[in-house]
Amino acid sequence: GWKDAINTTIINFNNEKMQITWAARELFPSENVSFSYTFDEGKHKVWKPCPTYLLDQDYNSGCLFKTEGPTLAISIRSSNGSEELFSKRLKSDFYIKPNRPENVTFFWKEDIVTVSCNKPERAVKCLRLELQYKSKFDKDWQSRTSKCCSVGEQGFDPRKCYSFRVRLKRLVPYCNVVNYSSDWEAETFWMNGTLLDSCDDDIKSQSNTVIFLSCFLAVLLMILILLILLCKWQRLQKSVMPAIPDPKYVFADLFNDHNGNFQEWIDETAHTMVQTKPEYEEPECIIEVESQQEDEKNSDKQSSQEKIFNFSRAAENNDPKAAQIACLMPTSNTIASFAGFQILMNNDMYVML
Repeated sequence: GWKDAINTTIINFNNEKMQITWAARELFPSENVSFSYTFDEGKHKVWKPCPTYLLDQDYNSGCLFKTEGPTLAISIRSSNGSEELFSKRLKSDFYIKPNRPENVTFFWKEDIVTVSCNKPERAVKCLRLELQYKSKFDKDWQSRTSKCCSVGEQGFDPRKCYSFRVRLKRLVPYCNVVNYSSDWEAETFWMNGTLLDSCDDDIKSQSNTVIFLSCFLAVLLMILILLILLCKWQRLQKSVMPAIPDPKYVFADLFNDHNGNFQEWIDETAHTMVQTKPEYEEPECIIEVESQQEDEKNSDKQSSQEKIFNFSRAAENNDPKAAQIACLMPTSNTIASFAGFQILMNNDMYVML
């Protein structure tokens, strides 16, 4: 009875290699046991010794051998082989552990991803493809299983980075008595249909974007400050040091026609002004006569009034020269010259032109 109670672990790796292990230190603490097996059926069985032992502290704790058929018989004996300590018959097909999926591909369409792999050579109906994924904000894996060899899922956020892993599972209890799955395929990282080295790349890219935007805004702010300072400096410069106009724009004729020769320019300007002077302009004549002794000057006043009357009559007759002479005619014997004319003046009067 105790022989059947020995706990063993049986694994058939993809129906290619068998591994059977036992707890050697607990079950057989005082001796190093031997292992033998056979795939033969019937009375004439050929037992084969274990080709490769697994050791636990130098004690045999398991055996590796090639899978040769669906029916397996095993036997554990004492170190000298005289006593059988454990035996068992089993179906090796019920302990299959599949290999990890091969050539895994991801196909993205918007928020939907479809994962597929190559079909195994044997027992495809007994296999399921399991997909697990999580974002960097999730603690636990989300799982989805489908028939071999394609599985799809939807609802992925294009702004998040996701970790994906896939494996193959054997159906229990229809194909296996033990729930064996393959090892996980290498984990991959995806974001919006783009394969990444890790989800840390997403964080780095966001950090780089933030740094770039910060630097760009800082540069714009500096340019704005410089423009404001430049405008204020120009205003201050105009108020403290006003601009001196260039004379070549004010006196264009002096510099363009006379090459800066002031005498030549002023002569031509005076000549032009003489030519453009109006032929006749009624002169304004103001005659003030001051008398200190009215009794002594009566005769002079009468002669002055006569000259004024003569001037008025000359002006009425449109004789400009006569009017000018009459206006400027003094009442004394003092002679003054002006514009080619001889003018008589005395000390008691002045003439304003």
